[in-house]
Amino acid sequence: MSLKRILLVEDDPKDIELTVNALEENHLANDITIAHDGVEALDYLHRRKAFENRPPGNPVVILLDLKMPKMDGMQVLTQIKADDKLRTIPVVILTSSRESQDLATCYRLGVNAYVVKPVKFADFVEAVKEVGVFWALINEPPPNNAG
Repeated sequence: MSLKRILLVEDDPKDIELTVNALEENHLANDITIAHDGVEALDYLHRRKAFENRPPGNPVVILLDLKMPKMDGMQVLTQIKADDKLRTIPVVILTSSRESQDLATCYRLGVNAYVVKPVKFADFVEAVKEVGVFWALINEPPPNNAG
């Protein structure tokens, strides 16, 4: 079984390190790309600027934070779900926001899952592992998931 690409969109260096370590520790991806804000995430997905030479194809899942500079997660989610070439990519919100308005808006925009970051380190690692196992190993991606 080939391991898949995961796009992590996160601006907090500590959360990036924890998430990448949790995914690597559990051998859930052989390619984890990090975008530090929403603009960088869309550049990656559209293969432009710094990412114009990245391998073709879409990530198996996008782990997306909500609160980021330049372009927040809701704006990124809106653009992904409005794009015919990107809308089938599963998007998992991985955020510290427990605001019911954020939750409702994300689901209305088409998010596939909404995970609130646990405060405890061990709980955070376990949550990332479970998200990674489901989306990278268990879930069947849509056919022709290329972009």
